[in-house]
Amino acid sequence: MRAADLVELAATAMSRSRQEATLLGWLRALPNEGIRARPVLSVTYAHLLLDRGELDGVEARLRDAEWWLDTTVDHRAGPGAPAAAMIVRGETTFRRLPGAITIARAGLALGQGDVPGTVAYAQQALTLAPADDHLTRGAAAGFLGLAAWRRGDLDAAHQMFAAGMASLHQAGNIADTINGATTLAAIRIAQGRLREAMQTYERGLQLATEQGGSALRGAADLHVGMSEIACERNDLPAAMQHLLHSQQRGEHTGFPHHRYRWRVAMTRLQEAQGDLDAALDLLDEAAHLYVHDFSPHLRPIAALKTRVWLAQGRLDEAGEWVHTQGVSVEDALSYEHAFVHITLARVLLARSMGDRADRSVRDAMGLLERLLHAADAGHWTQRIIEILVLLSLAHRAHGDLPAALAALSRALTLAEPEGYVRVFVGEGEGAPMLTLLREVARHGIRPDYTANLLAAFPNSGSQAPLQEPRPAAHSPQPFEESLSQRELAVLRLFTTELSGPEIARELRVALSTVRTYTKSIYSKLDVNNRRAAVKRATELGLL
Repeated sequence: MRAADLVELAATAMSRSRQEATLLGWLRALPNEGIRARPVLSVTYAHLLLDRGELDGVEARLRDAEWWLDTTVDHRAGPGAPAAAMIVRGETTFRRLPGAITIARAGLALGQGDVPGTVAYAQQALTLAPADDHLTRGAAAGFLGLAAWRRGDLDAAHQMFAAGMASLHQAGNIADTINGATTLAAIRIAQGRLREAMQTYERGLQLATEQGGSALRGAADLHVGMSEIACERNDLPAAMQHLLHSQQRGEHTGFPHHRYRWRVAMTRLQEAQGDLDAALDLLDEAAHLYVHDFSPHLRPIAALKTRVWLAQGRLDEAGEWVHTQGVSVEDALSYEHAFVHITLARVLLARSMGDRADRSVRDAMGLLERLLHAADAGHWTQRIIEILVLLSLAHRAHGDLPAALAALSRALTLAEPEGYVRVFVGEGEGAPMLTLLREVARHGIRPDYTANLLAAFPNSGSQAPLQEPRPAAHSPQPFEESLSQRELAVLRLFTTELSGPEIARELRVALSTVRTYTKSIYSKLDVNNRRAAVKRATELGLL
């Protein structure tokens, strides 16, 4: 069949330039019996399914190809034969099939969470591939790096994945090299090395720009990663600019996970700007766009939403997440699930404001100490900084100020060289962390860095009091005059459980209009979430 011949001859070049959507569409349009007769197309099909996270059907395609490679089998037409006769149009690719099949099995094992299986298949592929088969050897090293990342061995992960990308670059797979830059940078971020991560993104972007054409694909993903670093450094205009650059390049210039990653990055930016309802809306969108990726899924949407709920003071929803997920302070800990367990610690600390204060704080401290031990052992610096920040808050809540300052001092020591800001400033409404940072400053610890962090808190000069004077509840007139009738209507609905889209439907306005009103309300009441707005409005007699 001429069409199948053309697809097989074009497959290598199209895979190299990451035109997998087009290639997969062509394969799906071909008769199945025609593909089964062609081991090269069968293996190509398996790899394309893996790239899209469609694990079902991969093994069957690989077995069809292996049947033709098995020298102990009578390949004449008969029971079990994929087709009457084998057809090969890409001889060079055909010779690489044993390694390509093994690489596919490494990917399948990783997709199924079988890290030891991934390592075994990747090492087997290295054994099968000749020294000049840079494609197979690069893919094998890449999978070894990804397996190490899932185990939490970040140094080995970066070393192996970087070696894999160098081999793929040598093989001429520039698009894969650009895509790999996002993974290498993500590993650097996990190591707490934001500067090197940004340099990796910049090199990837330069490579994409130099290549142009189809190899430009991946540039949109690089801008998303650069936005996340800018956001952590509290450079919110730069973070937004990177997301806009990514958007302007178009979703077609991103890899399959781009639409998901863009929304998660925008969520963080919305949180930093105080628009928590918009953040939740974006997370709801992202949940429907997640595409399986070989990189570990370290920040599940449910945990991200729980953190936003905590910022809104919605402890019931956060508690329901704990119940639904079945997470516990007694769980075994791992790098892959550290974000979830840190989120659990955050829920426990939030509960400490209630009747179960002592128990919740003790549970949080115990979990955080265990997490810190695991993070120290694995050199998970990004996690270490966050854990130490939470430990400092937990010790303060428990009344142990020296321990709180010791934990915070260590966090500052690790964070200062890389310019972390949001991990400190983004803690709730800021008052407990603001108190601790001022105490650290009073002791002369990291004075320049501490001063910069204090200046990053909204409306908090270094000499500002911890609690600004509030107008008496019986004097609401200035706010009654400044809040419009529409803003008051939105404010009243804040007292309900309605979400942002539901409020928009209730008022029969666009969601963007509700967001505009929300930002205005927050600004006029000097708050940054719904719960605080309701509390402030109640104090002022507006509700």
